[in-house]
Amino acid sequence: MGVIVDKETALKFIEEILSRYPTKARKDRAKHMVVDEPGDDKCIPKSNVKSRPGVMTIRGCAYAGSKGVVWGPIKDMIHISHGPVGCGYYSRAGRRNYYIGTTGVDTFVTPHFTTDFQERDIVFGGDKKLEKAIQELNQLFPLVKGITIQSECPIGLIGDDIEAVARKTSKEIGKVVVPVRCEGFRGVSQSLGHHIANDSMRDWVYEKGVKGREIEPSPYDIAIWGDYNIGGDAWASRKILEEMGLRVVTQWSGDGTLSEVANAVKAKYILVHCYRSSNYLARYFEERFGIPWIEYNFFGPTQIFASMRKIASLFDEKIQARTEELIEKVYKPRLDRVIEKYRPRLEGKTVLLYVGGLRPRHIITAFEDLGMNVVATGYEFAHQDDYQRTLHYIDKNATIIVDDATAWEIEELTRKLRPDLVASGIKEKYQSQKMGVPFRQMHSWDYSGPYHGIEGFEIFARDADMAVNGNVWKFIKAPWQQ
Repeated sequence: MGVIVDKETALKFIEEILSRYPTKARKDRAKHMVVDEPGDDKCIPKSNVKSRPGVMTIRGCAYAGSKGVVWGPIKDMIHISHGPVGCGYYSRAGRRNYYIGTTGVDTFVTPHFTTDFQERDIVFGGDKKLEKAIQELNQLFPLVKGITIQSECPIGLIGDDIEAVARKTSKEIGKVVVPVRCEGFRGVSQSLGHHIANDSMRDWVYEKGVKGREIEPSPYDIAIWGDYNIGGDAWASRKILEEMGLRVVTQWSGDGTLSEVANAVKAKYILVHCYRSSNYLARYFEERFGIPWIEYNFFGPTQIFASMRKIASLFDEKIQARTEELIEKVYKPRLDRVIEKYRPRLEGKTVLLYVGGLRPRHIITAFEDLGMNVVATGYEFAHQDDYQRTLHYIDKNATIIVDDATAWEIEELTRKLRPDLVASGIKEKYQSQKMGVPFRQMHSWDYSGPYHGIEGFEIFARDADMAVNGNVWKFIKAPWQQ
């Protein structure tokens, strides 16, 4: 079983890990690794700066942030990867953004559309090729509601005028065409891609007055914001909100449509799930349209019930009474049975939790609901305010926090802490499993899910138990230990 270490031991582990780096790298990486203790509200590592070359960072790029996260899950639009075939092909359908519809007819999330740049396009430019692609796609898929142009690295280097192409083709086909300057080299991580994508939606949808379908307003209209429906997460969240008596007019962007995106301006409140990737537009709505926003967390019973009550407090007594009834008579008994079943099997187990934009803080209490302890955590591409939002979640024991962790650091933390479970991304999966350490993939739920909501916690608890208590790990040794 993994161990919970004190601050002195945790700092010693960090020193041992840093000692293997060259002097400059050691000095740089030391700023990104800290140990937080209960009650410490200032223990924040340095973040949102360039990764050090050669350290095998786990981050993605700006293109991934725009295409893979913000725009890509909007189902009734075609998202063209403008550039060579590789970026889009590698990332195609990888995040399991579930949607309802007929693929290739009225929904287009999983197919890969690319301008397939060749050497001559680098030399002579790809504007004409892009125009032709947009025209052909509109003919091939007449039910498509709009098109986005997701720029890959070469586009920014050769200077293709995708904005001019967007304006021209939008008039020709009579549909929304959005240029997104999300070339992979921009910024320090995928985080800037989120920001760029948010800004492109602001400029080319809201500021241009794109209309959604007509809906009768109600006092209970809300928008689910920044939930990408991985494994059906947004559906699980939507179910809770609708059972509370609220009406979801926008689900952005998982299983979302262009019309729903446009109709977000009609919501009474914006409910933000992934703060890191969607706070830019949430702030814009508040400033431009006077629509307030709040964050919510539907991972695990503690946060589900707290978020339900926080959301209900924004509305009238009818919603508040319905919410309390749901919690006390329906949801709590159901989730108590889950905890009763799995907590005895997971009590005291330790977790190394290292993911992307919000889950390190959102999932901590879900593990704690099962009696597990997060002993190390961190973000791939967090900003300072993300870490500030995290500290009150990790107040049970000394916790190692690592920003923009390298493959070496994850490996060594796993070796030293020997956690009962590593919960991280796809690139870290096989590293952990070769060490014989149970693993759950916390980006796309490892072909499982949802993990949000009521049924999501049931699946989450089952998967954690399957991983931690699976007998297979007792028989695994790394190849070099055979």
